[in-house]
Amino acid sequence: MAILVLDDEPEIADLVEVYLVNEGFEVAKFYDPEAALARIQEGPLELAILDVMLPGTDGFAICRAIRERYTYPVIMLTARVADMDKITGLTMGADDYVTKPFNPLELVARVKAQLRRYTRYNTGAENADSVIDFGGLVIDRDTHECTLYGKRLDLTPTEFGILWMLCENRGRVVSSEQLFETVWGEKYLESNNTVMVHIRRLREKLGEPPRKPKIIKTVWGVGYKIEK
Repeated sequence: MAILVLDDEPEIADLVEVYLVNEGFEVAKFYDPEAALARIQEGPLELAILDVMLPGTDGFAICRAIRERYTYPVIMLTARVADMDKITGLTMGADDYVTKPFNPLELVARVKAQLRRYTRYNTGAENADSVIDFGGLVIDRDTHECTLYGKRLDLTPTEFGILWMLCENRGRVVSSEQLFETVWGEKYLESNNTVMVHIRRLREKLGEPPRKPKIIKTVWGVGYKIEK
């Protein structure tokens, strides 16, 4: 499998390819979104790096197309700095975003972090208690599968990581800072709303009513807890 890189600016796509290849990754590079979509439809990739601004479409639409079939990590590249643009990408199912101009070494580090997380939650090698089952919610760390009342939920690696951590600590409050620093492996900033966006998306997949969620509950000013 390969890492897909899609950017209509050849100098950026070429630069990202060079750094990834130097780290031993196989790269499927595209300047055109239609060609990239064709490759996406062919089968799974390890990870996708998508530019937001593309001719005729945008990276959000490409991300949405990926999420219709696959759960591998998606990183957005954006020249936009508005929080709403970042929230849009995360809502579409992206796992991370990098703002242009960026340091290629930082992007490579984020790629590796996402792949570690994806591998971790697909193998469950570091925890013998790999299945949590309570109240109709079953989450299996070995198979990266989650079901609610027998219905499978298609979760991204990040969503799976958040849900697993909340399930492990069910009945106890987990702060946004704890969630972010454990799942993303980065230092939490007070202005960071990334966790909130992913919680919102998780609730949608769990069929939670937006105003009165029954499973993932918000403890205002503290964090989140899961109750079943």
